[in-house]
Amino acid sequence: MLKALTFDLDDTLWDNAGVMLTTEQGHVDWLTENLAEWQRARGEPVTPAIALELYQRERVALGKRTWERRGDFSWLRERTLITLLKASGLNTAAARLWAALAMDRFHSLRIQVTPFPSTDAMLERLRPQYRLGTITNGNVAFHRLPLRRYFDACIAAGEMFAPKPDPRPFLAMLARLGVSPGQALHVGDSWEEDVLPALRLGMRAVWIAPATTPVPEGPSTGRGSLPAGVVRLERVTELEALLADMPGSPRQ
Repeated sequence: MLKALTFDLDDTLWDNAGVMLTTEQGHVDWLTENLAEWQRARGEPVTPAIALELYQRERVALGKRTWERRGDFSWLRERTLITLLKASGLNTAAARLWAALAMDRFHSLRIQVTPFPSTDAMLERLRPQYRLGTITNGNVAFHRLPLRRYFDACIAAGEMFAPKPDPRPFLAMLARLGVSPGQALHVGDSWEEDVLPALRLGMRAVWIAPATTPVPEGPSTGRGSLPAGVVRLERVTELEALLADMPGSPRQ
């Protein structure tokens, strides 16, 4: 019997692309403006603005050098900001202070997400029927969002040094929800990071993808067809109707 549903967050429960564009530039602009104001008030030279492209490039490079933390995006961002601020002339204490403040601004912008229409109502109806969890590779402060109230457990995979498709966040979630893989279904937009790891563990999976998106070819997807245990939906809010007809659903 299906007892638990686990969800990816970004681009599954909301469109994340626009939010990240605003967040990336927004927290760098905030840092430039406020650091300059602080330095002028202290009679100090103003630190040159950090170029977003340099920040992004150095962050990626740091992730490659510290492979175990490659998915811990908040840590990577803050460490990169500290390094760049020190290189521009700030002492270590000031660099750490302003990097932390910039990351606080980052998280305030990062949570300005809008769930897809009817998602909130769907989760409210599913909550009494299933144990619900989230598994994300992102670093959104999910505990600050209203949607958090529907979920029994939430895992940020990068912060446990095991970003998807690593099986460990899935196994940890199953343990927290108290279910076996066969009693759980995972919902996500990424074939590589959501669908495949769920299938490998014996979970069922829902792939959120437009009908025009080709199925990646592989040993279990002969001629591009979906493997057993996977259903494609264009919108996450189609999940409720799917569950109503699925064998093993509490509604059956």
